[in-house]
Amino acid sequence: MTPATRLTAAGFVATAVAFGPARMGFGLFLPVFRDEFRLSTSAAGMIASGGFLAFLLALLASAWIGRRYGERVSVIAGASAAAAGFAAVAVAGTPALLAFGIALAGVSAGLCWAPFNDAAERVVPENARATALSVVSTGTSLGVVAAAGIAFAVTEGALGWRGAWLGFAAGALLLAWIAQAGLPSNRGPKPTRKAVADIVQVGLPSELTAKPTAEQVAAGARLTQRAALPLYGTALCFGMTNAIFLSFAADRVVAAGGLPGLPDETASVVIFLAYGICGVLGLATGRIEARIGLAPLFCAIFAAATLSLVLIAIAPTSWSAVIAASGLHGVAIMMVSAVFSFWSLRLFPGRGTLGFTATLLSVAAGSVLGPVLAGLLAAAQGPLVMFLAAAVPPLTAALWFGAKLRRARPRLPPVA
Repeated sequence: MTPATRLTAAGFVATAVAFGPARMGFGLFLPVFRDEFRLSTSAAGMIASGGFLAFLLALLASAWIGRRYGERVSVIAGASAAAAGFAAVAVAGTPALLAFGIALAGVSAGLCWAPFNDAAERVVPENARATALSVVSTGTSLGVVAAAGIAFAVTEGALGWRGAWLGFAAGALLLAWIAQAGLPSNRGPKPTRKAVADIVQVGLPSELTAKPTAEQVAAGARLTQRAALPLYGTALCFGMTNAIFLSFAADRVVAAGGLPGLPDETASVVIFLAYGICGVLGLATGRIEARIGLAPLFCAIFAAATLSLVLIAIAPTSWSAVIAASGLHGVAIMMVSAVFSFWSLRLFPGRGTLGFTATLLSVAAGSVLGPVLAGLLAAAQGPLVMFLAAAVPPLTAALWFGAKLRRARPRLPPVA
């Protein structure tokens, strides 16, 4: 295997573990945890918030670790945290140990993804970089599908939940070994001024920004540059949209009467399975963006997110509508994650991990803000109004990008 292939494979596995069971596991297994630990709704919310807080803190740490010790160290640390967290959950006898394990597992999501941006900049040829990063981000699909399948086996009595979490721990240890083999051992040289200028020229779509000035080229990786505002804005918007869907979609389905012929507790499994399976289409993100440009792709992504929320709002007891909504949202999140990855790499040449971390922090901020506002609106006006209102921000983003389709846009070289 070439270094680029090893890196891409390691990234795919890293996101599968860190954004599959580590990020989604608590929600998928919450019905089991409620019975086992006598969790109230408020206690469950506090545990989930602890995992999210751990993710935020790890995001901040990942940029520092990557620049000081290298990307390999950050990913191995994340894999080790996931393994320890999964094991703690598997042996937990109290809610406190359960909360600790969930938080420790949440650290892995913050440490395991962003470092691949810097590593890809050094290892993967430029014309294949967007596709490689698309593969890395789409690893989440495999992780979500695997975790949902195991959760379904637990609900059917075919597997004990403690054994499932020990299996997750084994997967995290495998990730640590793969990271050791797949990631470069050092940071390598920084790009020259000319290389920065070339990357910035290719990476900033003309339909969103003007041609970079000499000051922008010299600054290269300045996080507050004006060209980064659309990236942060769309990250914030999709963070809100995705968090609302994942937080309330299953509750909407169950409260409306559930899916015909299916127990209520497995509604979330159906949603996550469709979400993950359809998300595999995110593998094509780099190739699609190279051929049609960023604005058309983002218009389609946010249109899909809008439709997913509308379908859950108006047809929560229809198998076809729920699966379509989950699938559309899965495709949207995998594709938008890939775009955030390679867009931030182009905007911040030489500091890809730092730039992507700033983008993920915008996503995280939206993830905090969205459910809070949606919960208040649902309590006041009901879930139908809440979901329709939640569809407004992605619809606005889709229209904003759609208004730019008639402008000339540069095309990236086609991926071989």
